[in-house]
Amino acid sequence: MILLLLVNILFACSGTSRTDTKQSDIEPIQEISDAVKVGAERADQYLDLLADKRVGLVVNQTSTVGDQHLADFLIEQNIGLVKLFAPEHGIRGKEDAGAKIEDGRDSKTGLTITSLYGKKKKPAKEDLAGIDVLVFDIQDVGVRFYTYISTLHYIMEAAAENNIKVIVLDRPNPNAHYIDGPVLEKEFSSFVGMHPVPVVYGLTIGEYAHMINGENWLAQGLRCDLKVIPCANYTHETKYALPIKPSPNLPNYKSILLYPSLCFFEGTTVSVGRGTNTQFQVLGTPLLKGMKDFSFKPVSMAGAKYPKHENKNCYGDTFVQINTDALFDSKRLDLSYLIDYYAVHAKQGEEFFLENNFFNKLAGNARLQAAIRAGKKEDEIRETWQEDLRAYKTIREKYLLY
Repeated sequence: MILLLLVNILFACSGTSRTDTKQSDIEPIQEISDAVKVGAERADQYLDLLADKRVGLVVNQTSTVGDQHLADFLIEQNIGLVKLFAPEHGIRGKEDAGAKIEDGRDSKTGLTITSLYGKKKKPAKEDLAGIDVLVFDIQDVGVRFYTYISTLHYIMEAAAENNIKVIVLDRPNPNAHYIDGPVLEKEFSSFVGMHPVPVVYGLTIGEYAHMINGENWLAQGLRCDLKVIPCANYTHETKYALPIKPSPNLPNYKSILLYPSLCFFEGTTVSVGRGTNTQFQVLGTPLLKGMKDFSFKPVSMAGAKYPKHENKNCYGDTFVQINTDALFDSKRLDLSYLIDYYAVHAKQGEEFFLENNFFNKLAGNARLQAAIRAGKKEDEIRETWQEDLRAYKTIREKYLLY
């Protein structure tokens, strides 16, 4: 099968072929630059805003000040914490994607936890009783279908309805260095895509909060009383490898760079490696037995209790040894594998796209699936979203902090 030249270049840069790779060969999470200071580390910029206030935190395992969780840090600073709010994957980041997050109590701080993933994605008025200010500090990865920006939307909306201030402690976006993909169409709005932005939108989560406010995306034209504490010594071109994985199935910098392109496969019959130690760094399906040399077997594990093709050998491709610098520098979504894998399924008379329409929710439209089914080339498909990207980039300029 003919693959996009870009992908071949990336493999050439890595000096490896598509062969099986031992766990010891996997690139670890890299150290972040000492120069970058995330918003949470700039305590002098926000502690005074929290003094004598009753504070609620929207946090997870990435919400740290150095090696210390933000909740523990604020308690040491005598800030009056009253409640924690848990997004997808929970406060400690151990839950499966899509798993219901339960209300409860944090074992370390004793604080009440209100879930914002499951049936309730937006805090109710009673959840916010006794809170003066909400602090949002969650590491994003800069991709529309990564649900933390949807949680941010609902936090801002609930706060606006209840006259509560929101402070966003900003963090770098590891995919902020480019903008690409189709812009979401309104009729395809869901929790994995709420706003008319491209798949890769090129904003930090603090900048995104300003866009939510500025573009009047909150219900009934509400405006949130918003304060963003920016990062220091950071630009959108900064290569930022996260010190803590942002969710169970994004284990390292490479997976985060591959995620915008490979997540489309979540709406297909192809596995992206959930249930392995190389999540979002491999592709495979039992259908390709005899066609591909590389294989893996998804198994039930923490963060992936019921992975696709559980306990079955999946045959496909590995990206484990791709050079991350080359991947970073490519600055575009790679659709070649979607096109390639669909073609194989079609030839075998097998369905590729899941019946639940999840692929279209991820794409934000029905046109991408239709184009793939029609056998369109990648350049033809990419051309369909260029006009929308130009319009989006003009809007984006208004909200840039870096």
